[in-house]
Amino acid sequence: MALKHSAPFMVYDVRSCVMKKLVLLLLLNISFVACSRPNNNRMENNTQTQNNLEVATFGAGCFWCVEAIFQSLKGVDKVISGYSGGHVENPTYRQVCNGNTGHAEVCQIYYDPETIGFDELLEVFWRTHDPTTLNRQGNDIGPQYRSVIFYHNPTQKELAEKYKAELDNSGAFSDPIVTEITAFETFYQAEDYHQEYFDLNPRQPYCTYVIQPKMEKFRKVFAEKIKD
Repeated sequence: MALKHSAPFMVYDVRSCVMKKLVLLLLLNISFVACSRPNNNRMENNTQTQNNLEVATFGAGCFWCVEAIFQSLKGVDKVISGYSGGHVENPTYRQVCNGNTGHAEVCQIYYDPETIGFDELLEVFWRTHDPTTLNRQGNDIGPQYRSVIFYHNPTQKELAEKYKAELDNSGAFSDPIVTEITAFETFYQAEDYHQEYFDLNPRQPYCTYVIQPKMEKFRKVFAEKIKD
């Protein structure tokens, strides 16, 4: 499948930054005791899982947004938010938010390759965030928000590099793509309160004013790929 070179859509403003900071402060305060302990929900490198599912691991800013988008796609069985690409074992959300662990907020996407291919997941990935801003998505700033693809096998690496080059050469973006493409090593599942965040917290200001508008645009652009 040829990757479409349409411009991506992003929804960010100053209010979203303020609201997310308030939500994060609340979450960090509520979970202070839990975040003080190691996060032991470690997941290993599984490219082939039960029921012939495969795995993709993407970082495209806040994992609340990424999770909401990918779990709505046909062929995606489940999406788990977590952390990859760092040097600290079993990191907590508080540690990752400090930007010193080297981890990116990512989503581990379990999908049926008979229904949706890795190339189609890449199309959604490229078109739902800005891959030209280093360590930043809108007002979410820091290495934990970097654009990154952690490939699980040579085919994923080849496709990611191919499409990145095609997009750069097409002029779809006014600036060069800075998305990191690197081998997957370890995934640490994020704390429970991050999982299915948008579905469980639809009235949170960040969900209402940032994720919801982005989801509405996403559903229009990828209508044929959305679950019933």
